[in-house]
Amino acid sequence: MGDGVLVYFGYPRAHEDDAERAVRAGLGAIDAVGRLDLKSVKLQTRVGIASGLVVVGDLIGAGSAQEQSVVGETPNLAARLQALAAPDTVVIAESTRRQIGALFEIEDLGPQALAGFSEPQRAARVLSESGVLSRFEALRSDATPLVGRDEELDLLLRRWQQAKAGDGRVVLLSGEPGIGKSRLAAEFVRRVEGEPDMRLRYFCSPHHQDSPLYPFITQLERAAGFTRGDDVEQKLGKLREMLAPAARGNDEIELLAELLSLPSAAAELNFSPQRKREKLLEALLHQLEALARSRPVLMVFEDAHWADPTSRELLDLTIARTARLPVLLVISFRPEFQHGWGGEPHVTPVSLNRLAGGDGAMLVERLAGNTSLSRETVDEIVERADGVPLFVEELTKAVLETNNRVLAASALPNLAIPPTLHASLIARLDRLGPIAKEVAQVGSVIGREFGYDLIEQVAQRMAPDLRFGLDRLTEARLLFCRGIAPQSTYLFKHALVQDAAYGTLLRVRRQELHARAAAVLEQHFADLVERQPELLAHHLTEAGNLEHAVDQWLRAGQFAAARLANLEAIRHFERGLAILRALPAGLTRDGREIDLQLARGLSLFTTEGYSSAGAAKAYARAHELAEHRSSPRQLFTAVYGLWQSANGAGTVLDCRRLSNRLQQLTASKADDGLRLQAHHSAWATCLFAGEPTTAREHCKAGRQLYDPERDRPHRLLYGGHDPGVCAGYVSGQVHWMLGYPEKSLALGREALAMAERIAHPLTLEDALLWDAILHVELGEPETALQRLEACEALVAEQRLGFVMEPRFLRGAVLSAQGAFDEAVTCLNEGLGSRLGAMRLRLYGVVQLAVALTLQGEHSGTLVTAREGLSTAEKTGHRQWEAELHRLEGVALWGLNRLEDGQRALETALRVARRQQAKAYELRAATSLARLWGEQGRRSEARELLAPVYGWFTEGFDTADLKEAKGLLGELT
Repeated sequence: MGDGVLVYFGYPRAHEDDAERAVRAGLGAIDAVGRLDLKSVKLQTRVGIASGLVVVGDLIGAGSAQEQSVVGETPNLAARLQALAAPDTVVIAESTRRQIGALFEIEDLGPQALAGFSEPQRAARVLSESGVLSRFEALRSDATPLVGRDEELDLLLRRWQQAKAGDGRVVLLSGEPGIGKSRLAAEFVRRVEGEPDMRLRYFCSPHHQDSPLYPFITQLERAAGFTRGDDVEQKLGKLREMLAPAARGNDEIELLAELLSLPSAAAELNFSPQRKREKLLEALLHQLEALARSRPVLMVFEDAHWADPTSRELLDLTIARTARLPVLLVISFRPEFQHGWGGEPHVTPVSLNRLAGGDGAMLVERLAGNTSLSRETVDEIVERADGVPLFVEELTKAVLETNNRVLAASALPNLAIPPTLHASLIARLDRLGPIAKEVAQVGSVIGREFGYDLIEQVAQRMAPDLRFGLDRLTEARLLFCRGIAPQSTYLFKHALVQDAAYGTLLRVRRQELHARAAAVLEQHFADLVERQPELLAHHLTEAGNLEHAVDQWLRAGQFAAARLANLEAIRHFERGLAILRALPAGLTRDGREIDLQLARGLSLFTTEGYSSAGAAKAYARAHELAEHRSSPRQLFTAVYGLWQSANGAGTVLDCRRLSNRLQQLTASKADDGLRLQAHHSAWATCLFAGEPTTAREHCKAGRQLYDPERDRPHRLLYGGHDPGVCAGYVSGQVHWMLGYPEKSLALGREALAMAERIAHPLTLEDALLWDAILHVELGEPETALQRLEACEALVAEQRLGFVMEPRFLRGAVLSAQGAFDEAVTCLNEGLGSRLGAMRLRLYGVVQLAVALTLQGEHSGTLVTAREGLSTAEKTGHRQWEAELHRLEGVALWGLNRLEDGQRALETALRVARRQQAKAYELRAATSLARLWGEQGRRSEARELLAPVYGWFTEGFDTADLKEAKGLLGELT
């Protein structure tokens, strides 16, 4: 036709999606012509499309101009629309627009006056493929009738009206596989089509149950318009453009860019892991809130039973947030899925039951259409399907496909009806032919959803065969398609369809395809493997490439842990450990297991705290294996993990043994980082063991080795805080114990300033708490309270957990301020809490004994002090041993048991001198001198206290020294 082409879709063979095919062909033609490199001329294409009935006649013309004569107004309308189209655009008639649903982004051009038509014809320009995932999403699923769901549909429509009025609603759709959850959601979306709202769709996948935020990531990528050809900068640009209007600051954009594995400054943000995770989830919620401010939002979250833990957490927050937004959130899941979303007034649970017999028969008849099925056949289908709509649909289609020849001639009283849904699906795959079946099998190996570019390389078939197979599966509605090959993506209609195709594969063929998928991913999809390392791990596992699979599960876990998804990370590590058992024993396998156990232990510490029994077990196993290998770093890390576990549990005796081992492992090593951490374990252990002089030496050595930049990663790997700051505040503690109050204050201030400068939240929390303890000891409760309140604000802001029970410090402050009753209540509550049972419990016990002493409750003091001494004996935690003996002696003295009291005070004096803890020696000497003074032994008392007081050269304004000086004056 000269410079034009006339194409008929629907002749000589009609398809239900001819309108969609025509639009895709038009877009494809524009793309293909645009890519022609003719140097001398720029070709442009205009496409017009109309739909309607025509009468096809005889062939006319000759050669390349030969065509069939066509009678009807549809070709004329298409030609007029083609003339109306701008260069490189597709313009469609209203008749075509009604048939393509939401598969394409459309710009309405309004009524157009066209030659040859008496009335203006409504036209629209096709802009691009829409962001919907599949034909099911595009509301083309009405080929499967919806029956028996009128009540549920009415409820959804009512909830939508309520949501649009500003009263957010959540509907929980529960039902067994194939019961019609997705079909009901799709019909509901179709019913509200055309309203000025925003649609958000999220799809969970059985292969991504441990991929953090997988459904939200894929939705973000679709919304931003990412394509396979986009480079990193293009993706970043698209993402920033989409996020900027709703983001509350650039930090949120950086966090979301990191989530999508794009270059980001998120690693530089000074947030605690908990706060960073929370900020990420807040950023996603802010995007939803911004959309809801502009228009009502309809969210559909499908197959929540496959949601990863982080997505579950975000769903929890979303459900809470929707109560005050114009949002309807519809969540579908299977009945076995456990959740805590019920009970809220804005949440409505809906359980989809199986269809009644009459509804099942109606569904069969509607699916059969003009094909007449006997009543016996319909009844048998209904009976076999047992009320499951998907089974009704598949059995009916199986009957129609199997017997369509004979059905054309008779009603067929005896039709072949497969006995099960699985058999039905397999039979349908068989009838589609070997090419389509093989393509379905390859697709089932890749996953529920896959792209053409991936299946093309895995299938290793000629392009025409592959496209034929994909087209056959799409026509049979076993696959849904989005886009035009090779940019197309495919989705199995239902997980059961994928399972059926996968189940037809023999084990050897299945392994071969998984191996091929793994190789293709590694060689050609490095960006996908980087973003979803667990995908490659899955294929390697199923391929039987176990050594490589173990390494990849380790990488997947580390990737998840780096993104603060530690629950998912733990599952990845455990998958690797499970596979590892099948590998031959030896040092290579041991090395892999050590790496997995160490990584698992660290994630367990992060999620469960340093008292985690699971982490202790992981590090113990790693240690057992590492003792027989020549990897010093693995062995060191395993021992350090055991030390952290013992330290978290407060078992100082174990800490000492493990810290000594760390010293041995690094004694002859030049690795300053490991030597620093060996000293780190030692200064903490010696502090708690009541060895301040040795602790001071380790602090000094550690501060000399410390390099702020080199040791930055240590904040994550070793103890959760900065070792340089830790050396500073522990040095402050030991200098106070050793009798240098002013030096201790200076060191505490220096450590606090350093913590504020590096702005690492957990480090700053530690520094504030230990500085508060120091000021309590120095008799400065107001300053201690300031530090505690600053710490509480930090914990709230960064969503941290306390490293010690804060009521211990608050009780100590209240006690120093004279509020003894409040102090005792506060301290008892703290000792009864979970944190009160951990490593710093003894500090709480000491402070309770102090408060009871000042209150005059000597019996309570005695019980408390002896409980503390018993704990110290069991655990080796002797930092406050001298003080506990002193408080025991004061209590016995108050109970008029003077000899017992004197013995306890003398014990306190001996312990303090053995520890060289001058601060506690001064307290014990002051208490014993006061007792002797009251007994009339004033000279002995002065001779005891004067040399102890005279030893001090600084800190004379502190409470203990002022009390000692006053008593010496009284004894003169």
